Amino acid sequence: MQFLVGCLAVISPRIALFLVWFFGDNYFTRAFGNWVWPVLGFFFLPTTTLAFAFGMNSLGTPGQMSPLGWLLTALAVIVDLGLAKKGHSDYRRHEKRDER
Repeated sequence: MQFLVGCLAVISPRIALFLVWFFGDNYFTRAFGNWVWPVLGFFFLPTTTLAFAFGMNSLGTPGQMSPLGWLLTALAVIVDLGLAKKGHSDYRRHEKRDER
C-alpha cells in the first residue's frame, strides 16, 4: 500500500495527501502537531508536505527529523517550485497565444 501511495504522490501529490489523511491514522498530526500546516501544504506545497511527514514519521527516531529526511524535504521543495514555475510558464505561453 505504501508503494502505491508513493507512486501516486509522484503523479498527483494532492490525491496522495488526501489518501494519507483519510487512511493514515493521525500520520499528519504526528508530523505537524496541528491541522494548519497540512492544509496549507495541500494548497501550496503538496510534495513538500508529504516528504516532511514521511521524514518525521518513518525516517530515524519518531518525532525527530533525520538528515535524510531534511534532504528529501529540500528536494521536495525544489520539485514543488519547479512545478509551480512550469505551470506559470505554460499559463503565460497560453495567454500569449490567445492574444494573437
